[in-house]
Amino acid sequence: MRYHLALAGALALAVSLGAVPVQAHHSMAMFDQTKKVTMSGTVREFQWTNPHCYIQLMVPDASGKTTEWSMEMGAPMYLYAKGWRPGTLKAGMKISMSIYPLRNGNPGGVVIDATTADGKPIGKNIQ
Repeated sequence: MRYHLALAGALALAVSLGAVPVQAHHSMAMFDQTKKVTMSGTVREFQWTNPHCYIQLMVPDASGKTTEWSMEMGAPMYLYAKGWRPGTLKAGMKISMSIYPLRNGNPGGVVIDATTADGKPIGKNIQ
Protein backbone atom coordinates (compact mmCIF):
# COMPACT_ATOMS: atom_id res chain seq x y z
CA MET A 1 0.00 0.00 0.00
CA ARG A 2 2.78 2.42 0.96
CA TYR A 3 4.56 1.54 -2.27
CA HIS A 4 1.50 2.43 -4.37
CA LEU A 5 1.01 5.69 -2.49
CA ALA A 6 4.67 6.63 -2.99
CA LEU A 7 4.46 5.67 -6.66
CA ALA A 8 1.31 7.76 -7.13
CA GLY A 9 2.99 10.71 -5.41
CA ALA A 10 6.10 10.41 -7.58
CA LEU A 11 3.96 10.17 -10.70
CA ALA A 12 1.94 13.24 -9.70
CA LEU A 13 5.17 15.18 -9.10
CA ALA A 14 6.61 14.11 -12.46
CA VAL A 15 3.46 15.12 -14.30
CA SER A 16 3.29 18.51 -12.58
CA LEU A 17 6.96 19.23 -13.30
CA GLY A 18 6.47 18.22 -16.91
CA ALA A 19 3.60 20.70 -17.24
CA VAL A 20 5.85 23.70 -16.57
CA PRO A 21 7.61 23.63 -19.97
CA VAL A 22 4.25 23.21 -21.68
CA GLN A 23 3.17 26.54 -20.19
CA ALA A 24 6.19 28.32 -21.72
CA HIS A 25 5.48 30.21 -24.91
CA HIS A 26 7.24 32.73 -27.09
CA SER A 27 6.85 36.44 -26.48
CA MET A 28 5.72 39.12 -28.89
CA ALA A 29 9.31 40.44 -29.14
CA MET A 30 9.67 39.12 -32.70
CA PHE A 31 6.99 41.58 -33.85
CA ASP A 32 7.57 45.33 -34.14
CA GLN A 33 4.67 46.70 -32.13
CA THR A 34 5.71 50.28 -32.93
CA LYS A 35 4.77 49.75 -36.61
CA LYS A 36 1.20 49.06 -37.61
CA VAL A 37 1.03 47.92 -41.24
CA THR A 38 -2.21 47.59 -43.20
CA MET A 39 -2.35 45.41 -46.29
CA SER A 40 -4.82 43.80 -48.64
CA GLY A 41 -4.53 40.49 -50.41
CA THR A 42 -6.02 37.12 -51.21
CA VAL A 43 -6.24 34.33 -48.65
CA ARG A 44 -4.22 31.32 -49.78
CA GLU A 45 -4.87 29.33 -46.61
CA PHE A 46 -6.41 29.75 -43.15
CA GLN A 47 -4.89 27.32 -40.65
CA TRP A 48 -7.06 26.72 -37.57
CA THR A 49 -4.41 24.94 -35.49
CA ASN A 50 -2.93 24.92 -32.00
CA PRO A 51 -1.02 26.66 -30.59
CA HIS A 52 -1.63 29.42 -33.16
CA CYS A 53 -3.86 29.98 -36.14
CA TYR A 54 -2.23 31.33 -39.30
CA ILE A 55 -3.35 33.17 -42.40
CA GLN A 56 -1.28 32.77 -45.54
CA LEU A 57 -2.02 35.94 -47.51
CA MET A 58 -0.92 36.65 -51.07
CA VAL A 59 -0.14 40.39 -51.18
CA PRO A 60 0.64 42.23 -54.42
CA ASP A 61 3.10 45.14 -54.34
CA ALA A 62 2.98 48.32 -56.45
CA SER A 63 4.74 46.59 -59.36
CA GLY A 64 2.25 43.70 -59.34
CA LYS A 65 4.66 41.16 -57.83
CA THR A 66 2.88 38.96 -55.28
CA THR A 67 4.48 37.95 -51.99
CA GLU A 68 3.11 35.37 -49.58
CA TRP A 69 2.83 36.71 -46.05
CA SER A 70 2.48 34.41 -43.03
CA MET A 71 0.27 36.02 -40.39
CA GLU A 72 0.23 34.61 -36.89
CA MET A 73 -2.87 34.77 -34.73
CA GLY A 74 -3.90 33.55 -31.29
CA ALA A 75 -5.02 30.09 -30.28
CA PRO A 76 -8.28 28.76 -31.73
CA MET A 77 -10.04 28.99 -28.35
CA TYR A 78 -9.07 32.67 -28.06
CA LEU A 79 -10.14 33.45 -31.62
CA TYR A 80 -13.42 31.58 -31.14
CA ALA A 81 -14.24 33.93 -28.26
CA LYS A 82 -13.55 36.84 -30.63
CA GLY A 83 -16.04 35.56 -33.20
CA TRP A 84 -13.70 33.66 -35.50
CA ARG A 85 -14.53 30.14 -36.68
CA PRO A 86 -12.60 27.49 -38.65
CA GLY A 87 -14.51 28.46 -41.79
CA THR A 88 -14.29 32.23 -41.33
CA LEU A 89 -11.72 32.59 -44.12
CA LYS A 90 -11.66 30.59 -47.32
CA ALA A 91 -8.96 30.35 -49.96
CA GLY A 92 -9.54 33.01 -52.60
CA MET A 93 -11.20 35.54 -50.27
CA LYS A 94 -10.03 39.13 -50.56
CA ILE A 95 -9.33 40.70 -47.17
CA SER A 96 -7.50 43.61 -45.58
CA MET A 97 -5.70 43.38 -42.29
CA SER A 98 -3.61 45.38 -39.89
CA ILE A 99 -0.56 43.65 -38.46
CA TYR A 100 2.55 44.22 -36.42
CA PRO A 101 5.29 43.06 -38.84
CA LEU A 102 8.20 40.78 -38.06
CA ARG A 103 11.26 42.71 -36.86
CA ASN A 104 13.57 40.74 -39.16
CA GLY A 105 11.87 42.07 -42.29
CA ASN A 106 10.50 38.73 -43.47
CA PRO A 107 6.97 38.84 -44.90
CA GLY A 108 4.94 38.05 -41.82
CA GLY A 109 3.48 39.46 -38.67
CA VAL A 110 0.84 39.14 -36.01
CA VAL A 111 -2.74 40.07 -36.89
CA ILE A 112 -4.33 43.03 -35.11
CA ASP A 113 -7.61 43.09 -37.04
CA ALA A 114 -9.07 42.05 -40.38
CA THR A 115 -11.89 43.16 -42.67
CA THR A 116 -13.64 41.72 -45.69
CA ALA A 117 -13.19 43.28 -49.13
CA ASP A 118 -16.33 45.37 -48.53
CA GLY A 119 -15.00 46.70 -45.22
CA LYS A 120 -16.91 44.54 -42.73
CA PRO A 121 -14.89 43.56 -39.63
CA ILE A 122 -14.01 39.88 -39.33
CA GLY A 123 -14.60 38.90 -35.71
CA LYS A 124 -13.56 41.33 -33.00
CA ASN A 125 -10.15 42.98 -32.78
CA ILE A 126 -7.62 40.33 -31.92
CA GLN A 127 -5.05 42.46 -30.12
